[in-house]
Amino acid sequence: MSGLGTFDGFDKGLWLTGDAVPEADLTSGELSLFDGPFTYPVMVARQSALGANIATMAAYTRRHGMLFAPHGKTSMAPKLFASQLAAGAWGITVATPNQALAARNFGVPRLLLANEVLDPRALRWIAAQVRDGAELPFYVDSPEGVAAAARAVAEVPGGRLDVLVELGRPGGRTGCRSTAEAVALARTAADAGLGVAGVAGYEGGLPDADAVTAWLHELVAVGDAVAAIAPGKPVVSAGGSAWFDAVAAVLGGLPDRTVILRSGAYVSHDDGYYRRVTPFVRHPDEGTLDGALDVWAQVLSAPEPGLAILGAGRRDVPFDLDLPRPRGIRGADGTVRPAGAMAVVKLDDQHAYAETRGTDVRPGDLVRLGISHPCTAFDKWRVIPVVDDAYRVTDVLRTYF
Repeated sequence: MSGLGTFDGFDKGLWLTGDAVPEADLTSGELSLFDGPFTYPVMVARQSALGANIATMAAYTRRHGMLFAPHGKTSMAPKLFASQLAAGAWGITVATPNQALAARNFGVPRLLLANEVLDPRALRWIAAQVRDGAELPFYVDSPEGVAAAARAVAEVPGGRLDVLVELGRPGGRTGCRSTAEAVALARTAADAGLGVAGVAGYEGGLPDADAVTAWLHELVAVGDAVAAIAPGKPVVSAGGSAWFDAVAAVLGGLPDRTVILRSGAYVSHDDGYYRRVTPFVRHPDEGTLDGALDVWAQVLSAPEPGLAILGAGRRDVPFDLDLPRPRGIRGADGTVRPAGAMAVVKLDDQHAYAETRGTDVRPGDLVRLGISHPCTAFDKWRVIPVVDDAYRVTDVLRTYF
């Protein structure tokens, strides 16, 4: 397995048959994706798009009076975390205690764990981290969650835990199902000796802007009630990557509240689902995001008219929201041409079925696939070359899922 400063032949996308190669040898900018020690399929991240996306959302959150804790589960890539923090992010959001542990090991100073935690080992670790100066609030939505946290505090000398009461919705995921339930739980948490940091929730899954806005106003109402329990400027937090404009409209600049947006998919964006639903489609004057991830797959076979079989499948590309979209073709001679109406219509574990629809492709050609849903793309790759616009490799991202 590749070491922290070297790479070897155990990671897909790299073709390294001898001794381990120092990272500097891969990232000098002298190697091309197409003639360097790389093989197919390979997922790459375009540096220009990553940098522009990070800058765009940093500016957006500042402009709307919100702190930003982008969701780290999208990439679990420490180099991207560092870039997001350097651009002004308040902290990084994570979804599990394991992700929190990894992020702390990466050196992330401030985390928001956007989920319930009931594992006593994880709770004791968090209590010790907070005791030693870390900020690491997490969600509670039940008396059982409060009780588990209180037991952990009692078991860690000097330990402390800060919780966010989560507001959900009927039929949704986690979270209290009503304002009254959430406020009562906040009182229970305070009485148990926990720090009540504020309220939080996730608006994703709601059907439209009206439903999202109504739920956000309920979140504000819970926050107002919890403010009598939570000292200082209590947190109000929400925000996926589809409705952050509604979050900004309702929560942005709330007086006497610490508003934290948690959108994460923006960092690489995509060429499918998020390209369609990003709030910047509705508000183009606010900014734009660009799909940064490409999966390059070779045409392995053209066994019948109108069909090409590509060497990338479910192990390599996301498929939970949309199938990948052909964006371009690179011939064996190095010339690049549009993919036209070519479309991926089916995936096996290691193969993609592409209807060519009038596009001329030959075995050996390379197809550049745009992906849909970055959160299920990054986790398929431990090593992701970062390329400039000429596909020279300038950096490498490692992921830790």
